[in-house]
This record gives sequence, structure tokens and C-alpha cells, in this order.
Amino acid sequence: MQQLDTRAEGLHIGFIMDGNGRWAKKRGLPRTAGHKKGAQVFQDIVRYCNQIGVESASFYAFSTENWKRPENEVESIMRLFKEYLIKAFDYKKENNRVCFLGDRTPLSCDLVQMMEEIEEGTKNNTGMTLNIAINYGGRDEITHAVRALAQEVQQGKLAPENITEQMISDRLYTGGQKDPDFILRPSGEKRLSNFLLWQSAYAEFVYMDVLWPDFTRHDLDLAIDEYNHRTRRFGGI
Repeated sequence: MQQLDTRAEGLHIGFIMDGNGRWAKKRGLPRTAGHKKGAQVFQDIVRYCNQIGVESASFYAFSTENWKRPENEVESIMRLFKEYLIKAFDYKKENNRVCFLGDRTPLSCDLVQMMEEIEEGTKNNTGMTLNIAINYGGRDEITHAVRALAQEVQQGKLAPENITEQMISDRLYTGGQKDPDFILRPSGEKRLSNFLLWQSAYAEFVYMDVLWPDFTRHDLDLAIDEYNHRTRRFGGI
């Protein structure tokens, strides 16, 4: 087995944190308890990614579709998110650059302000890039990018025939970042759920039968090992 400090080096891993509600239900607990445990796992996995040399880690925290959930559950998730944001300043010590992916328009003003302060405070860090997707949807992200290009065409700054894939990539929330090497989804579900649709065009997918609140560093080791045994051809032979 390769050493941890080399097998994860330079990777961009996308995490779909799934199974919090089911974890709580299995234990006769409210769904909010599952989200709280999942948030604790999230913080531990972020630290571990940083320790083993992961270049970028993108976590799917709250989707554009999650607003359909019960109001008390949404409020709980947002409260946990704020608690994390307060603690996120500790990640300065770990040299992480924190970026938030998603449409901030529906979020509370104080939450948006905290997000902006964290991004500004960590923008010059040279360690791992930590992407947190909140009110994020892959289709919504692509729509925003296309609208930005359409405005440039309307203003006469760009001709439609000159639009390239790179131009779209540059206008995504992840503009300038490396595409994910693999997307990891625990909980046994096997779908992207609108996460990093454009960026995952050639990503590998690793699915695991463990609910996110039960996810451990060892599980991540196993996922990285599986990825490292894959052969990526990018359409070639």
C-alpha cells in the first residue's frame, strides 16, 4: 500500500455528504441529530484531507432542492452552517483557502457577510482549497455561467462563435480550479444529485455503503485506494 502522504497528493475530491436523515431515523432520533453528527464528520474529514495532501476538497452541504425540506430541518442546517463558519476561522492555521459555491441570494445577510469575510481572510492561503457548496445546484451554476456569457455577447464584447468550453468553465463558481478527480458518495445511493455536473465530465465515481455520519478517515483511505487503481483514459484508448 502506498504511503498516505503520496497517494492523496494533488487530488481534488468531491464529497456528496448523504445519509444524515437515515442515520438519525435508524436510531430513533430527529433528522437534525443526523445533520449535527454529519457536521462533526465533515470537520474531521476536512482536517484529514489537509493532512494527507489533498489539493482541493469540495463538499455538497446544501442544494438548491433542499429548500423543499421541512422548515425546522432547513433552519437546523443553516444554524449548523453558521456554527461551522464561526469555527472555520480556525482553518487559517491549517493554511486552507475557503471558497463557497452556490447562489447566495436567498441566504441571510449575516450568513453572506460571514462567508465573504472567510473567503477574504483565507484567499492568500497556499494550502488546500476547501469548497463548500451551499444553495448549490449544477444546472443552476451552468445557467449562471451562460447568462454571464450572454451579457457579454449582448454588450458586443464577445461573438457567439468564439465561445469556448474554457470560457464556460471560467465563469462557474469553481472558475480557475482543477476539475475533481473523483466524486465520493456514501450512503449507498448512486447518483450525482446535481453536484458539479460540468466539472465531473471525466471524474471517477466512488460509491460506498456507509451513511455520512458513520464515515471515517479509514473509509476515505479505502476510497482513495479504489480511485488510484482506476485507469483514466479521458476518451482515449
